[in-house]
Amino acid sequence: MDGKSHQVGHRERLRARFRKGGIDAVHDYELLELILFRAVPRRDVKSIAKVLIKKFGSLASVISAEPQRLKEVKGIGDSIVTEMKIVQAAAVNLLHGKVLDRPAISSWSALLDYCQASMAFSRTEQFRILYLDRKNYLIADEIQQEGTVDHTPVYPREVVKRALELGASSIILVHNHPTGDPTPSSADIEMTKEVVEAARSLKISVHDHLIIGQGKHSSFKALGLL
Repeated sequence: MDGKSHQVGHRERLRARFRKGGIDAVHDYELLELILFRAVPRRDVKSIAKVLIKKFGSLASVISAEPQRLKEVKGIGDSIVTEMKIVQAAAVNLLHGKVLDRPAISSWSALLDYCQASMAFSRTEQFRILYLDRKNYLIADEIQQEGTVDHTPVYPREVVKRALELGASSIILVHNHPTGDPTPSSADIEMTKEVVEAARSLKISVHDHLIIGQGKHSSFKALGLL
């Protein structure tokens, strides 16, 4: 059997195993292979998939990696990067859909999954605000600020002003720590206090402040900081 025939056979066997057993029937690198098949029609991609998993640590980290970091791996070009970003966008969109049309407070697990998918692997800090109506349904989900690797400027008056514009009754603050460690800093705690005070004066509730790390999170409410 020549190399081309072997590749075709391998791809079909892997697809058949996935069709039959789903995600439990394949390893992470094999699931990544299935994604790479679309971007690389003929070449062997098993070695690329294994290198990517080794470099980034997990399938989620590979999918969420920034394009320039993906291109540091030999054999990764624009077509593969585009495929990774399509899969990431689809995953975030799917998880966002699970947050919509239901009270955010009662779908907390879905909310955390969405925040993890959209923010956990960013290399810079993002400060996101979820604006809720009186029944805790999501009105808007907006990134208010983006910062550096360890700092995002947050302006409490801007947070409250936007809540009033949207007619929000409550908000959930969310930001990520690019280090992966979701432990609140003293600056995080002080900023949260300022937002709570500004919001309270206008009868807007702050349900929680979530800090998103890689695969974990901190909740100010659960920590007794809110």
